Amino acid sequence: MKDSKVYIIVAVEHNTGIGKNGKMPWDLKSDMKHFREKTVSTIDSEKRNAVIMGSVTWESLPEKFRPLPNRKNIVLTRNSEFDAKNDDVLVKNSLPEAISDLKEDKDIENIFIIGGASIYRQSVDMPEVDGIYITIIENSYDCDTFFPQVPGRFNKETLLKEEEENGTKIKFYLYEKE
Repeated sequence: MKDSKVYIIVAVEHNTGIGKNGKMPWDLKSDMKHFREKTVSTIDSEKRNAVIMGSVTWESLPEKFRPLPNRKNIVLTRNSEFDAKNDDVLVKNSLPEAISDLKEDKDIENIFIIGGASIYRQSVDMPEVDGIYITIIENSYDCDTFFPQVPGRFNKETLLKEEEENGTKIKFYLYEKE
């Protein structure tokens, strides 16, 4: 097995909310720019990163952004009838299977778990996860979906940067195991 790193990447509001009715309740360009930079950038220009998401997250992406460009896209679903309508998208029915397959792929540098809520709940306690990129949006939004508590094993906290957009402070962190 090669040494791909596995990360969760998420943006949360003040109360750890991540969504409302299957959508993000905010539209912050700096958050989207950070997400794209982290999930696309590789050290080895011959490789690319992978993103793993649930089918609800896949469906929430605007069609013009499906699949997310310059990344290998994997959609998780238990629905055997699910059709991503794109031959470049892998469909898997379990998170462990998706991670295992991607770790065997010599063309993948890093693996990012990008949601939604049930995928985050499954992944936060998985030993394969090396770190969590978490964007904290210092504002409250009406959310019906929340990110679980960051497990204590991710006890190395690094503040990557701080920004402000439309009067809202945004902090970008990486939590890793020491």
